[in-house]
Amino acid sequence: MKVAIASDHGGVNIREEIKKLMDELGIEYQDFGCECGTSVDYPDYALPVAEKVASGEFDRGILICGTGIGMSIAANKVKGIRCALVHDVFTARVTREHNDSNILAMGERVIGPGLAQEIAKTWLTAEFEGGRHANRVGKITEYENQH
Repeated sequence: MKVAIASDHGGVNIREEIKKLMDELGIEYQDFGCECGTSVDYPDYALPVAEKVASGEFDRGILICGTGIGMSIAANKVKGIRCALVHDVFTARVTREHNDSNILAMGERVIGPGLAQEIAKTWLTAEFEGGRHANRVGKITEYENQH
């Protein structure tokens, strides 16, 4: 698995914790920034990660900002992206198993680093169940392709 990861200024600390986790799990990743503590625009980080995942260059992506909301909205504008905003372990697992999410968004001002690592580990290790869920995800893809 190859993961693209990025944050804006509001998610730098958790991004570093998630990178440590991926090192421990032996997951290959590329960090797309940001490298600053000053205010930056989240679409400048969310959109490149989403485009890399949508193109197939990366299998999944992880985005972190203050709340995760801005990153998830921006990422979901890219065709083929199913970005899930998650702040608990249960929805991290279910969004992979049922929705085949390919990008995880989290908010550093909402959750702490320990929970963020648990969420990321759950999301990174969960697999899409397919079956009845594949039909539902397929309907989203079909709609996306028509519009």
